[in-house]
Amino acid sequence: MAAAKKAVLGPLVGAVDQGTSSTRFLVFNSRTAELLSHHQVEIKQEFPREGWVEQDPKEILQSVYECIEKTCEKLGQLNIDISNIKAIGVSNQRETTVVWDKLTGEPLYNAVVWLDLRTQSTVENLSKRIPGNNNFVKSKTGLPLSTYFSAVKLRWLLDNVRKVQKAVEEDRALFGTIDSWLIWSLTGGANGGVHCTDVTNASRTMLFNIHSLEWDKELCEFFEIPMKILPNVRSSSEIYGLMKISHSLKAGALEGVPISGCLGDQSAALVGQMCFQDGEAKNTYGTGCFLLCNTGRKCVFSEHGLLTTVAYKLGRDKPVYYALEGSVAIAGAVIRWLRDNLGIIKTSEEIEKLAKEVGTSYGCYFVPAFSGLYAPYWEPSARGIICGLTQFTNKCHIAFAALEAVCFQTREILDAMNRDCGIPLSHLQVDGGMTNNKILMQLQADILYIPVVKPSMPETTALGAAMAAGAAEGVGVWSLEPEDLSAVTMERFEPQINAEESEIRYSTWKKAVMKSVGWVTTQSSESGDPSIFCSLPLGFFIVSSMVMLIGARYISGIP
Repeated sequence: MAAAKKAVLGPLVGAVDQGTSSTRFLVFNSRTAELLSHHQVEIKQEFPREGWVEQDPKEILQSVYECIEKTCEKLGQLNIDISNIKAIGVSNQRETTVVWDKLTGEPLYNAVVWLDLRTQSTVENLSKRIPGNNNFVKSKTGLPLSTYFSAVKLRWLLDNVRKVQKAVEEDRALFGTIDSWLIWSLTGGANGGVHCTDVTNASRTMLFNIHSLEWDKELCEFFEIPMKILPNVRSSSEIYGLMKISHSLKAGALEGVPISGCLGDQSAALVGQMCFQDGEAKNTYGTGCFLLCNTGRKCVFSEHGLLTTVAYKLGRDKPVYYALEGSVAIAGAVIRWLRDNLGIIKTSEEIEKLAKEVGTSYGCYFVPAFSGLYAPYWEPSARGIICGLTQFTNKCHIAFAALEAVCFQTREILDAMNRDCGIPLSHLQVDGGMTNNKILMQLQADILYIPVVKPSMPETTALGAAMAAGAAEGVGVWSLEPEDLSAVTMERFEPQINAEESEIRYSTWKKAVMKSVGWVTTQSSESGDPSIFCSLPLGFFIVSSMVMLIGARYISGIP
């Protein structure tokens, strides 16, 4: 953070970073990439049924307003003139699906979050219609048919929510991922809001052709999605519209500031980590875990369970770059689960303290497949398990096992990436909120058996959005030329165990993963029926037993 009365040289750029767990607004100096101030608000997640994950789009929008307002107040306290903010970028949780009324600005249903599993039967029914020798969905989109992506969530809303059906019939409905909802709302909403998205977010819908960079008529017909409700697709760096401040927002000085950068959060982190060269990769530790490797201007299709996706297109007339991606559904979310569901920690930061107390999981392994398994398995039938428990196991061992789980999942997608690319990564660049946990970073180096390298300023997702916004034509306050990019100081974690021990732990983890597969059927994940209890995974009973065990220990005064 800047010291009071510090002179700020050069224009400033703001970034909205709207993630699954929280919203932030951050302001950077475009000349030095220094973070000057920020504010963060946690976002509620709703779980109406098993496997369902929703958020309130209005709460998300309000959190953006609150973060902008508080950050502007903090800048004022630092004697920094907010009129120096020349552009705003948006980075967002991808795939999460919103449908709203363009006349009233009201959402027609909660946002269906990327983690949501309610569409499993939709996926299974659709997969029967794809010829085995012509997977046109994957060849056009780079994506497997999965509950993860927006098209099936939108299909569910069209099939099941009468308000959505009626709005589509009356030509009032607009669809978008979170970036579209925010940009439309921040540029005026029902009073002239701009309905657009960028190529990186569009590439996560399963409706977008990543070769032609357009909505695909054949895909829209396959998913039965009316094309009139889709946003306009733009590059990741251009002026989309100007801020029109809500009457509830005091930060009126941002009125008229261009919104000129838009990237899905993982693409934003790739830009923020300055992975502009073919073969450069980063791993972001957020709610989930996402490893992206820049493959340059060519689409590389994985043979080992990775996705092919659009990395960025930094200007209307600039070339598109692609990436291979390994996606892990549950990373930071497992820490939140230990806090909110089991209550064994009060704050997310406490996990490091608990893990440090024991320094080992003592043979306990945690597979947090709460939303099935993503890369490289794509196994929706998996559910979370904790195994290898003994009477000696306590909450510290479970905390350690949770951190190890994040690292093991990263090892699996890194192995797949190395096999697809042919050249193993010599080190791993990391970012995201969880990288503040030093035990996690050391564990990651030990389990990968390569160095882990972390920038001293971990907010690379927001930085990437700010860079795209500042570099946009018509703004031009941030140069992306290699010689102008600021040098970043890094912290390095070297492996501290021998390779044999690392491999033994990893092979035991893979055995645990196999135990997590095949727990649920389509019926159990989609029905709201009480009989769902009969098909709950063993992990539920293991965890329930642990809750009772932990409770009993506390009641009896055993620490």
